[in-house]
Amino acid sequence: MKLYNKTLIVLAGMMLANTGCKDYLNEISISTTTSDTYYTTANGYNDLIRSCYPLWRTITQERDLVLQGTDLFTSTRWDGTASVQNAENGYDATMNSTLLSLQTLWDLLYQEIGRCNTAVTRAPDVTGMDEGELEVRLAEAKFLRAMAYFHLVQQWGDVPMPLTETVTASKKAERVASATIYAQIISDLEEAESALPPIATDYGRATKGAAQFLLARVHLTRGWNFRQSLGGSNADFQSALQYADQVIAAYPLAARYSDLFPQHSKNPLLQGSPTQNDKNPEIVFAVQYSENVLTNENPVSATIGNNAHSIFGGQVETVPGNIGRTSDYNRHQEKQVVTPAAYRMFDPRLDSRYSWNFVAAQYALKDQHDFRPIKNNNTVSIDIKKGDTVILFRPWNDPAPLSEKGIDVGGTKPYAVYNVPEYGEVCTTAFNDPYIHPMMWKFWQPNIEYGDAFGTLDQILFRSAEAYLIAAEAIVKGASGGTLGGADVYYNKVLDRALGANAGAEPHRASIPGNVNSLDSVHYRATAATISIDMILDERARELMGENMRWYDLKRTGKLIERTKAMNPWTNLRGELEDHHLLRPIPQGEIDLSSPTISQNDGYK
Repeated sequence: MKLYNKTLIVLAGMMLANTGCKDYLNEISISTTTSDTYYTTANGYNDLIRSCYPLWRTITQERDLVLQGTDLFTSTRWDGTASVQNAENGYDATMNSTLLSLQTLWDLLYQEIGRCNTAVTRAPDVTGMDEGELEVRLAEAKFLRAMAYFHLVQQWGDVPMPLTETVTASKKAERVASATIYAQIISDLEEAESALPPIATDYGRATKGAAQFLLARVHLTRGWNFRQSLGGSNADFQSALQYADQVIAAYPLAARYSDLFPQHSKNPLLQGSPTQNDKNPEIVFAVQYSENVLTNENPVSATIGNNAHSIFGGQVETVPGNIGRTSDYNRHQEKQVVTPAAYRMFDPRLDSRYSWNFVAAQYALKDQHDFRPIKNNNTVSIDIKKGDTVILFRPWNDPAPLSEKGIDVGGTKPYAVYNVPEYGEVCTTAFNDPYIHPMMWKFWQPNIEYGDAFGTLDQILFRSAEAYLIAAEAIVKGASGGTLGGADVYYNKVLDRALGANAGAEPHRASIPGNVNSLDSVHYRATAATISIDMILDERARELMGENMRWYDLKRTGKLIERTKAMNPWTNLRGELEDHHLLRPIPQGEIDLSSPTISQNDGYK
């Protein structure tokens, strides 16, 4: 909340319309009203609850601590150039309490908790509001508070846990045991689940299904009982399965994986009118954006809209035949770069998610005559015409021999051809800038204004495909009585949706994804005898790539060190990822402000 002279209440947040349109509240000056009196009214309390939603736009765009330093995402250039290595992938001495991403995420989550705590504290004083509506609004606040604490406890373990409105300044920051925090999260979510409606009065609000989904994810995590510190038991896996089944029953899978994301052509020159279905029945809960980007302003930064379309790498602005900064490819910054192993976890021929996640070719957007494809060689030239292929990325299991590569390296093709082992290497030809890899364009939106964050796609947080994989994992860990049967049945439901017309086939991935030169493969259809945690993690990688959970998945299952060292070039190169990195360092800003000084996690100075 912003308060100007303690009288201007900024109604931050999303006014979520009953129709498909998403409208937003305007700032309203109430010159004679204070928050103490306004929040006790029906309108005031409703506005307070609305203000608890928009911070999730900012929180979900802080992706470094949930994607980087895993088996799927890394830094640019995999050739050992230290200037582009970062703390989240290197896990070296720079992963310390001064790291900006730590402080930013910590502050945002506690800002969110502060808003929700205000809503919880003020609820008993509200008058003139229907009792049932008040119960639902309070449940929304408890759901959002639980979600924030779930992020905090997974990242940092024991953390301060204020549960009431902060009304006076205090330096006290007492860490609370993780088991106590998990108990509070589950308590909040159970209360929310009992009060929230199956369908919200305004699309985008928390629902019963959203609470059930988060309960499934929380119980699954507590069941693994990290370092025996979460208060978990095998009963948590049974609860995770129970809640996952409820979500699955209420939220049917989309017919196609691609239906969940903005529709686009693989060739930007062939785009029609962009379409997207932000209200797909598979989606349980999402952070809201509007088609009017001016209403999407981030409440704590200058960012407008969702930046997911512009951060997943694959520089295209400098390739031949491009015309610079246009909406045709839009901007693709090297902020979240896919590891070479990640491409090798798919069957490019059968699995539709491969072609949807990765761009296979880059095309010229204009004619370019007399292009010299070989650096420092002016004797060879070609003419590039608008629409011609300029760069082609070959699937990992079908690498190009020299005869099928570009003339820039002695082949025959009038364009550059790259095999997976060459992704991220220093470029030696004129077809691109210093290093190259395919765009991860799962969230790419055509025909939007060029820029970092003008995306209008709702950021999906929960969808039922993940509920199938939660159920599979819970069964592998000992849960029983799943509505659909065994773990392999749940797993294969997600896989077969991705296979489409090839449902029932046996797709193959690289047997050792981190060994980029090997063509050996294994199939990834599950049976009751073969289903395992590693298979489920592979399927989560394929299905949920870039959806802000990978670090949590690997930590939960005890696989972060093993899989990240095996598949992340930077983590492998540095070799410094250790057990203490499974908890993040407490941000220095919190340490400096606290009195008595809050303790630091083990392994950090």
